[in-house]
Amino acid sequence: MLGRSDTVSLENALQLLQQHLPPCSARKVTVPLDETLGRICAADIYSPEDLPPYPRSTMDGYAVKARDTFGASEKLPAYLEVSGEVSMGEFPGHGPEPGACYAIATGGLLPPGTDAVVMLEHTVTVDDSMIEVVQPVAAGMNIINAGEDVAKDGILLTAGHRIRPQDIGLLAGVGLDSITVFRRVRIGIISTGDEIIPHDQVPEPGKTRDMNSLSLAAQIKNLNARPTFYGIATDEEESLNGMILEANAANEIVLLSGSSSVGTRDLGEKVIEQMGSPGIIVHGVAVKPGKPVIIARAGDTMIFGLPGHPVSAAVAFDLFVRPAIIHLSGLADDDLPRHRTINAKLMRNLSSASGRTDFVRVLVKISKDKVPEAYPILGKSGALSTMVKAHGYIEIAEKLQGLKEGEIVEVKLFD
Repeated sequence: MLGRSDTVSLENALQLLQQHLPPCSARKVTVPLDETLGRICAADIYSPEDLPPYPRSTMDGYAVKARDTFGASEKLPAYLEVSGEVSMGEFPGHGPEPGACYAIATGGLLPPGTDAVVMLEHTVTVDDSMIEVVQPVAAGMNIINAGEDVAKDGILLTAGHRIRPQDIGLLAGVGLDSITVFRRVRIGIISTGDEIIPHDQVPEPGKTRDMNSLSLAAQIKNLNARPTFYGIATDEEESLNGMILEANAANEIVLLSGSSSVGTRDLGEKVIEQMGSPGIIVHGVAVKPGKPVIIARAGDTMIFGLPGHPVSAAVAFDLFVRPAIIHLSGLADDDLPRHRTINAKLMRNLSSASGRTDFVRVLVKISKDKVPEAYPILGKSGALSTMVKAHGYIEIAEKLQGLKEGEIVEVKLFD
């Protein structure tokens, strides 16, 4: 299998990942509207009614018949009688007579027989019952017609769309109180190693607190997926095999933290191979950090062996697990970037080995000239503080041997 004897390029690894991802088979569930943020629509959503249901004013002013303002100007204004007022939250039973108007506020329902609103700024008050209109309006001006925002039976959101705050507002506006979405992707997390102890325990010499399980769970939640922690497996095949069998049966993705390195006590590769075909797809990618990552599939479950060093694990997650979650979530492919980015001026030279893609953490500062500046934060893959100090990372492509100070680089910002 590719990657056994040598590392594969990042591009090749991502291609292999896409080729081996199972189709999205997430179940559909119906959830209350206030719990839909970040969820993925499982079907097209149609509007049950027009929005707005009635014509409304989009300005403070006067509801008029547009023809009554024809030719109005400051030198020759149109005089209109103010014969009524539209109260907010009430539907006017009748409209003004010809040559008259109703006072109306933004959002007020348009009175019957009127077809436009004259902005308050384009009128002059003569007295309590008369105004001058100094600028004409055409029919439809300063109003929103019934169904102009959304027509009844029109598509509000399409299947595969990720729900945003503004989407929830629109759905509420047409009276929907629940929608059908895909179930969240389920992801099992297993930490491995005799040296790993729970994060809330005091480590003895030679022991290390489990940072990765909580960090990975947070990254998973950030993608609106559902993590489950199965515990810390020892460097014994029976221990790891039992946990991975349990996780494999209940999840779409399983993450093994600290079981991807090449060594006599790293059992990840051996245990994964026993899970079934197609087995290991990639073991080792030409990236830094994150080189020893394992990408595998057992049945319809994707299995990722992530490096034990926290920075390597975080980078490998972002490169490989993130796109797998997005694919399995049912999110439609819109070709938009999956990261927020910013262009910045690199503030020091960076070297890189040819034939390897490097990812360098950077801190971004804004100069006095309002120019974003990227300051590399260098450190070993076990130094999680470098991730905490950084705002994002830059990529040094495989074909390059480094970047020069002063170059403009694209910074992918952390979520």
